[in-house]
Amino acid sequence: MSDRFRSVNRQMPYLMPPSLEEWLPEDHLARFVVETVETLDTTALEEAYDGRGSEAYHPKMLLALLFYGYATGTYSSRKIEEATYDSVAFRYVAANQHPDHDTICTFRRRFLEELEGLFVQILEVAVEMGLLEVGDVALDGTKVKANASKHKALSYEHACKLEDQLMEEVEELMEKAEEADDEDLPDETSVPEEIARREKRLEKIREAKQTIEERARERHEAEKAAYEDKMEKRREEEKRTGRKKPGPKPEPPEDTGPEPDDQVNLTDEESRIMHTSDNGFQQAYNAQATVCMDSHLIVGGHISQKSNDKQELKPALQDLSELPERVGSPDRLAADSGYYSSDNAQACEDHRITPYISTGREKHNQTWKERFSEPEGTPEEESGLEAMAYRLETREGKDFYGRRKGTAEPIFGIVKEAMGIRQFLLRGLEKVKGEWALIRCAFNLKRMHRLLGQAT
Repeated sequence: MSDRFRSVNRQMPYLMPPSLEEWLPEDHLARFVVETVETLDTTALEEAYDGRGSEAYHPKMLLALLFYGYATGTYSSRKIEEATYDSVAFRYVAANQHPDHDTICTFRRRFLEELEGLFVQILEVAVEMGLLEVGDVALDGTKVKANASKHKALSYEHACKLEDQLMEEVEELMEKAEEADDEDLPDETSVPEEIARREKRLEKIREAKQTIEERARERHEAEKAAYEDKMEKRREEEKRTGRKKPGPKPEPPEDTGPEPDDQVNLTDEESRIMHTSDNGFQQAYNAQATVCMDSHLIVGGHISQKSNDKQELKPALQDLSELPERVGSPDRLAADSGYYSSDNAQACEDHRITPYISTGREKHNQTWKERFSEPEGTPEEESGLEAMAYRLETREGKDFYGRRKGTAEPIFGIVKEAMGIRQFLLRGLEKVKGEWALIRCAFNLKRMHRLLGQAT
């Protein structure tokens, strides 16, 4: 080769470092994940193994593999298995062992419920490291595609039509089978197969119809409860004021059964069709995250089947209230107009959190006078929607709410772009909840590693 270039000799023998400790830089993410997982209490996972059969892979090693895999955009169990051979970092995390993809997949599905507790433990580690002190938080949500196609969604109206069509076809085939028995037709063996195929489809369609009907009943019960609650409040107000409330009296909801366009997905019946900002309508789940504004660590999160965010603030507050005392509790909460309601503002105040929930879409290209102006007057009460609207118009309120866009929204950008998680792997609400906890654990480990690097 020319003297201008370095020599390339792929046949030259060399020795790898004798210790795995020498394979990676001291500040590598893989080291941080392994060291953090070693501090976690995994007793519940370890006691789930009965000790029969061959020796199992240690839960901490498998946990570290999943955390590091999700943090770096490798979340397929097959790709994680391959990476334990191909990647120095994965080989380090796996301690030079190579669990197969079935083992990794089974471990992930088996311990989904325990991941929420591990998420809290990781927050406690962040507190010990001085990386987290919950004070101000921002709440936001994003639609994450389910492991199902929207084209596998079946409406109630279409399900009824298909049921009638298939029943007619089964009757026709049964008649043909009788003719085949009498006349000994050459294609008689295919008739039972066609009947069985249609009966199998009929069974799935009837299960789908039953699911839609159950949802319609649940919807009616929810509407009925909301109506009764509204009427109770109306009666209390009339009793307090001593006069009838003006306007027509609300009518009770009618039980009309399923709507023609009520749908269920045949692949993941617990997912829902939701409108996404980039891909139109998709079969998805609504993933919620509460983020610490100072550290940008996720301190709470849950999964919803509702496309609208209005009902998601109370579950978020419940998550925050269950955090250990040492992690802290928020003083202020910012959320966009999707969460705006008097009930949500009151719920924040009930949890002793000052709400900053946008009352509507912000005006673009504000003048400098609008940006730096202060509202006139003061609200009569210190709480409620009027007080919150006033608070948002103050300079302090504008500055605080402005931090929301740089807090919660970038988290989802990192999850979807940097970590590559645009779709859940698992199906069903409970499994997706567990996977979202796994994603939040991986994100926080990645963020904690970054914060430590910035500190040094």
